[in-house]
This record gives sequence, C-alpha cells and structure tokens, in this order.
Amino acid sequence: MKLRLLTLVSLSALMSACSMMPEYQQPDNPMDSKVAEANQQQTQTAIDIGWRDFYQDEQLQDLIASALVHNRDLQATVLRVEQLRAQYQIQRAEQFPAVDGNAGYSRQRFQSSQVQGGQSGGNVSGIFEEYSVGVGIPSWEIDLFGRLASMEEAALQSFFASDAGRKSTRLTLVSEVADAYFSWQASEAQYDYAGDTLETLEANMSLVEKRFEAGLASELDVRQAERLVHEARIQQTRFRQQANQNFTLLELLVGQPLDRAALDTRWTSDTTLHALPDELTSEALLQRPDVMQAEYEIKAANADIGAARAAFYPRLSLTTSLGLSATNPADLFDTSNRTWQIAPQFTLPLIDWGVNEANLDVAELEKEITIQRYQEVIQTAFKEVYDELQARQTLDDELAAQQDLTKSSERSVTLAEKRFDAGVDSFLDVLDARRSLLEVELAQIDTRLAQLRNQITLYKALGGGLLENSQALNLTRNN
Repeated sequence: MKLRLLTLVSLSALMSACSMMPEYQQPDNPMDSKVAEANQQQTQTAIDIGWRDFYQDEQLQDLIASALVHNRDLQATVLRVEQLRAQYQIQRAEQFPAVDGNAGYSRQRFQSSQVQGGQSGGNVSGIFEEYSVGVGIPSWEIDLFGRLASMEEAALQSFFASDAGRKSTRLTLVSEVADAYFSWQASEAQYDYAGDTLETLEANMSLVEKRFEAGLASELDVRQAERLVHEARIQQTRFRQQANQNFTLLELLVGQPLDRAALDTRWTSDTTLHALPDELTSEALLQRPDVMQAEYEIKAANADIGAARAAFYPRLSLTTSLGLSATNPADLFDTSNRTWQIAPQFTLPLIDWGVNEANLDVAELEKEITIQRYQEVIQTAFKEVYDELQARQTLDDELAAQQDLTKSSERSVTLAEKRFDAGVDSFLDVLDARRSLLEVELAQIDTRLAQLRNQITLYKALGGGLLENSQALNLTRNN
C-alpha cells in the first residue's frame, strides 16, 4: 500500500510539470531611440552613489538615517512586503500535500431485534465504542496543468513588485527629507534676512522722522519709510510661518520630534551635492525601482494567464488516510486493526456558462494593462530625468545672473544713499533702492533652493538614494 501511494504521488508530481503559463517576453522600451547608451569609460551612475556621499551635510545625513528607521509610511510599506512574502509562502505550500495526524473516539448506543425459533426474541441494545489513530492527506490537488504553479509564480512576482515598491518609497523618502531640510533652512534664512532688513528700515524711518521734524524731509518721505517697514514686517511673519510649516513637515518625514534649537539653521550658497552624470543610459533607467515594480507586475499578470488557462482542464485531487481502529484501547496498536483509504477525485469542467473564458479574458487584459503602465512609467522616468537635466543648466545660469543682480542692487543702494546725502536725490530713491535689494536677495535664496531641488529631483529620477554608501555597490554586485 505504501508503495502504491508513493508511486501515485511520484506520478502526480511528474504530471504537474505541465504548465499553461505563456513564455514571458520583456515589453519594448518606448524610449530606446532617445536614451543614450552608456559610455564604456563611465563606470558610475546615480544608482552607484550612496546618499551619504551625495548629501554631504552631516546634519542632513543624520535626519535621513532617522527617517529610514522611524518614518511611518516606509514602515507600513515594509510590513506590506512581509505580508506578501507570507502570502507567497502560503501559495507555494498549496502545491504540496498537507499531512494531518488524528485521533478519535466514538461512543454510541445501538438497538437491534433478535430472532429465536422463527419468532422475534425482542430488542437488544448496547453500547458500541471505537478508538482510532492515524495520519492522512485531507485533500491535495495534483497540479496536472500548472494551475497552482502559475498561482505561486504570480504570488512570487507580486512579492518582488512590492519589494521594488518599498525601494521606490525609500528613495522618495530620502529626497523628500532633503527637500524639506533645505526648504526649512531657506525659509529660516529669508526670515533672518527680512529681520535684518526690518531693523535697517526702522532705523531709516527714525532718521527720516527726525529730518521731517527739522524740516529737511517731507511727510511723503516719512510715509514711504513707514510703508517699507510694514512690508518688511509682513514678509518676516510670512517667512516665519513658512519656516514653521517646513519644520513640521521635516518632523513628519523623520517620524519623530526634533530639537529645533539644536539644529543648525545656517543657510549658505556654498552647499554642495555630489556631481551627477550628464547622460541617461538605458541600464540606469530600467534599474529604477518603479520601473522594476511595473515589470514585476507584468510577470505576475502573465502567471495569472497560466492559472486561467489551466482552469479549462480537468483537476485531480487526492484524499488518503492510514491508521488503526479498535473497540478496545488495548487492541488499538494491533497491526491486524490497520485501516487505510485512498480516494482520488477527478473533476472535469463541462458547462460553466463562459466563466472560465471570461476569467481568461480578464487575465489577458490585465497583462495588457500592466504593459501599458510599464511603458508609461518608463516615459515618465525619461521625462523626469530630461526635464531636470535641461533645468540644471538654466538654473545655473539664472543663479549666476541673480548673483550679479544682487551685487548691482547693493551698489545701487550705496549710490542712492550718497546722492541723498549730497542733496542730489530725494529719500524716495533710497527707499526704492532698498526695496529692490530686499526683493533681489530673497529671490536669490529662492533660486539657490530651486537649484538644490533640481539636483535632489535628478538624483531621485536617476534611481539614486537606495544605497547608503557608494562602497557597498561593488559588494552587492559581486554577491
């Protein structure tokens, strides 16, 4: 009996090698004609650059490290990956027979009639007891046409897709923390600059009021000076609100409260980030986690087609049991009381009113949908990279022009004050020059922030932010 059971299981395993899943073919890259091929001498891409090397601010590095540990969204994504891992393990186990052990006891009263001498001798009643122990396969579907194998493959690819999604969430978090950090520093710098300007304007207003009292200035000069003071106060309060919002956003991303007083708010135009490659390669584009996630989803949909196809074919399930049964516990382990059962069940779909065909259509259409999404993700990735590459040069030029404009505005204020002191121009010219300088200085901070954001976005668009240190790349690839 054991030999028969082993033979049946082995034969079933051989039959289950059949698969109805279509052969996977990678979809075409819609941007192949526009993506530059990698230079053989170019050995480093943005993916190779660890975020600790790209962001050279130690304070920012500490914030990113904390966010990767405490951010709630990332932690939820990690748990989702573990959940899909468990679901894959469940699906994989479906291909193997589950073996259960059992022990039972039954007690029942029975009643029967006796016949004596051709006549009924009356009813006889009694108690019947039975003890049993054994092992068995409760119900095992033998995967004749690869239905379960296709479902396992779909679960595996869904797990891979979720893990790629986790990586995408991770590099997005790294870029968001950096963006919030620099935005907070920029708004703090603008607040401080507006405060310094406000002090200067208040001093000027006091001077104008004294000149007005001495008859050397008009009331219009006083009102213009007051107007600039009020405008500077409004700007300062707005920058304070903006700085507060940027800081709370930073706390949200980091996932825990931050000691604001202990953080360095110093803003400098000399902040540098690691240099990024000027060209986009096909390899770098296809290694982006969101692109890989989209491709894994295609593979999962492809496996679902195999499961839908297998539903058209017969199913064979097997139930077995092997044990001992006796009416007396002392006789329970007597080999003469051995029992066994083998119960195969064959199911052939005959009439399902088009359900299987509809399920196959759904699976095939889902694959086509995922292919379209995959190609859209590639197009989006291409657009993000090239937009930032083109913006990088224009922002460099804009910042250089902004710096020249700042120097020119500072010179205008100096000349306006000298001409006013000499009695050539009115104080309105001085106030106008100061207003222009304030706007230019604030705009220069905005331009520098936009330049940093450009580099942050380009780093993320090129797939950077997964590695903590660049040195870890070679070890990962070699393994």
